[in-house]
Amino acid sequence: MDKIRNFCIIAHIDHGKSTLADRLLEYTDTIQITEGQMLDDMDLEKERGITIKSHAIQMEYDYEGNGGEKGLSKGKYILNLIDTPGHVDFSYEVSRSIAACEGAILVVDATQGVQAQTISNLYMAIDHDLEIIPVINKIDMPNAMPDEVEDEIVDLLGCDRSEILRASGKTGEGIEEVLKAVVEKVPHPTGDRTAPLQALIFDSVFNSFRGIIAYFKIENGEINKGDKVKFFNTGMEYTADEVGVLKMDMIQRQKLSTGEVGYIISGIKDAKEVKVGDTITHTTNPCEKAIEGFQEVKPMVFAGVYPIDPTDYENLRASLEKLQLNDASLTFTPESSVALGFGFRCGFLGLLHMEIVQERLDREFNMDVITTVPNVSYLVYDKQGNKKEVHNPSGLPDVTMIDHIEEPYIKASIITDANYIGPIMKLCLDKRGELVKQEYVSGNRVELVFMIPLGEIVIDFYDKLKSISKGYASFDYHIDSFRPSKLAKLDILLNGEPVDALSTLAHHDNAVTLGRRMCEKLKDLIPRQQFDIAIQAAIGAKIVARETVKQVRKDVTAKCYGGDVSRKRKLLEKQKRGKKRLKQIGNVEVPQKAFLAVLKLD
Repeated sequence: MDKIRNFCIIAHIDHGKSTLADRLLEYTDTIQITEGQMLDDMDLEKERGITIKSHAIQMEYDYEGNGGEKGLSKGKYILNLIDTPGHVDFSYEVSRSIAACEGAILVVDATQGVQAQTISNLYMAIDHDLEIIPVINKIDMPNAMPDEVEDEIVDLLGCDRSEILRASGKTGEGIEEVLKAVVEKVPHPTGDRTAPLQALIFDSVFNSFRGIIAYFKIENGEINKGDKVKFFNTGMEYTADEVGVLKMDMIQRQKLSTGEVGYIISGIKDAKEVKVGDTITHTTNPCEKAIEGFQEVKPMVFAGVYPIDPTDYENLRASLEKLQLNDASLTFTPESSVALGFGFRCGFLGLLHMEIVQERLDREFNMDVITTVPNVSYLVYDKQGNKKEVHNPSGLPDVTMIDHIEEPYIKASIITDANYIGPIMKLCLDKRGELVKQEYVSGNRVELVFMIPLGEIVIDFYDKLKSISKGYASFDYHIDSFRPSKLAKLDILLNGEPVDALSTLAHHDNAVTLGRRMCEKLKDLIPRQQFDIAIQAAIGAKIVARETVKQVRKDVTAKCYGGDVSRKRKLLEKQKRGKKRLKQIGNVEVPQKAFLAVLKLD
C-alpha cells in the first residue's frame, strides 16, 4: 500500500489538464500518444476540446529520487490518475473524483493566471483534506507570466514559492518533477487490509455486452475474482465475475486490495441497481456502515425532453437511464404535455450540460428529441402558507391561490481584467444582480461577487459575459438561497390555444418585452398555412403582444375572366367558407427550430 498514490488533476477550463495528463502517461510509458488528449475518448470531447467525463487510468513510475522528507524507498510506484473536467457544469464529476483521491495537482495556466474555477475546485479539494501540488503550466508560451502567476498562487494557497512547480504539457518540460512531487507529497492510502471490504463506487459505464461496469476505490479489505458481493445502499447481491485495474483498456486481476482503484463486472443489466456513491462489501462478512459518499447533486436548470416520434417514449427512458449511469448529475421524471405528448422533465447542472446531454442522446442512442425552454425551480406559497416546489410553469397553481413565489439566487464570482468592470457590472445589474463585494486579486485582476437570480443567467448570460470581456472573464457560481420575487407566467397562444412547452416564468418588469420578442421570433419561424395563424403572448387573461402569420392564398378567381362581378364574389365566398372550416380543424406544427430560437432571444 505504501507504493500506491491516488491523485487527480484540477484546473479551470483550458488550462491544459488533459495535455498534462498525456505527458504523464507518455513519460511513464503507459501508452503511446498518437494524438492530443488521449483520455478524452468521446467524439464530443474531441470536437469541442473540453473534458466532459472524468477519466481514471493507472501508471507505473520508477522512482529514483532521494526520498524527500519522508525517506521513501526507490522502486516502482503505482499512480492512479483521474483527469477531471474544468467547466462549472461538470463540477459534480470533479467532486466525485476528489472523493477517490488523496492528492490533487492544481494546474494554473501561465498566460491566464488564477481564474474562478481554479478557486472553486481548489476549495473543494481542501474540504476533502487533499494534498495540493501547485503546477504552473504552459511556461513555453511567449506570453507566459510565470512570476506574476506564482504571486497569485502564493496569495491563494499561502505556500512557499519553492513548492510551485513549472511545467509545459506541450514540450514535456518539468514532467519528471511533477511525478516526483506526486510520490513524495501525496500520502499513500490508509486502510485496513484485514477489515471487511469497503469500496466506494465513484463512476459507472454501460456496456451492451457486459452490462454495467462500476469503477471503485477500495477503502478497507480486499476483493477477489468470484467473490459474492453486495451493494450497501440498494441491498442487491452479485458475484464479482471480473475485477481489474483501469489502464487505457480494462486489465483483469485476480484480486485488488486496500487503496487500489479498479472496476467490477457482475452482469448487472438494470441501471437502477447501481448508484454512484454506493459502497461495495462482501455478503458473508459485510462492513458495518457505508462510506460517506458525496452529497446528492442539485440540478439547476430544468427542461422537458420529448421524443419527436411518440412511439419512442420507452426507448427514450432506456437511453436516459443508460446515460444517467455515465453522467450521475442528470435527473429525470416522467411528465406529459398537451402539445408534445409524453416525455421527461430533466434536471441539468447548466446550459452546456443540457446541450451535451441532447447531443449524446442523438449520437450514442440515435434519439431525436425536442427540448423545451429551460427554466429553474421555484417555491410557491399559497394563501394557507403551504409550500410547493415547481419546476415547470404549467405546474403553477391558479393565480388567485398564490400568496407569493420565491426564486433561487446564486452567489456568482467573476474574475476579470480591471478594464472590463464597467460592462460586466452593467450586464449583472441588468440581470437584477446585486454587487456583494469587489476586490483586487493581484495586479490588474478583480474579483466581483454578485447575488443574481438563477433564472436570469440560465439562458444567455455566460455567452454575453464572454463576449463583453473578450473571453477574459471567468465565471463560477453556487446556489445561495430562495428570495421572494414578483414573477408572472407568460403564455404563448397559437390561434387561441396555449402551447405549454413555450410558457415561461419571467419577472413582472421584463414579461411584456419578452412576450413581444417571442411573438416576433415565432412569426419568422412558423411555416405559413392555408389560414391566418394568430401568435399571442398572454399574462393571465391579458394579451400583451400579437403577431399574425399570413395565410398562403390560392387565386381562385384566375379561371373566371369577364362576366359579372358576382361570379367572382361567389368563388371568393366559397373559398372563405372553406378557410373557416379548415381553421376549425387545422393544427399548427411548431418546429424544433422555434424552441431553440426562443432560448437565444437577443
